[in-house]
Amino acid sequence: QVQLVESGGGLVQPGGSLRLSCAASGSIFSINSMGWYRQAPGKQRELVAVITSGGSTNYADSVKGRFIISRDNAKNTVYLQMNSLKPEDTADYYCNAHLIVDSGRYYYGHDSWGQGTQVTVSS
Repeated sequence: QVQLVESGGGLVQPGGSLRLSCAASGSIFSINSMGWYRQAPGKQRELVAVITSGGSTNYADSVKGRFIISRDNAKNTVYLQMNSLKPEDTADYYCNAHLIVDSGRYYYGHDSWGQGTQVTVSS
C-alpha cells in the first residue's frame, strides 16, 4: 500500500514562510509526478504546484513567484516552499503523487493522496 505523509503545516503571519514536505512510501516502482493541491473552506480544490520526473514544474497563477516546488527523488519526497504568504493561502494542503506501483505481480499506474496538512495565514 502506498502512503503519502505530509508535514510542515501550521500558523504563520502574513509575509511569512512555511515549507511543506510529503514523503511517499510503499511498493513504489517510480514516481512520475508529485504535486500539491489546496482547498479552502467553501471552495473547490485547486492545483497549487506540480513537478514531473523530468523536473518540469507548473504553478497556479496565484502562487507564481512566491512558492517553489522541489523534490528529492532518493527520498521519494516533494517539498513546497511557501514564501510571502497571504491570508488567501489559508487552506488544507494535500500532497498528490502519480506513480507506478509494483504489486509483486505487475506494475500499474496509481494516483495517491495524502491526508492533508493545515496552513493558516493570519496576524
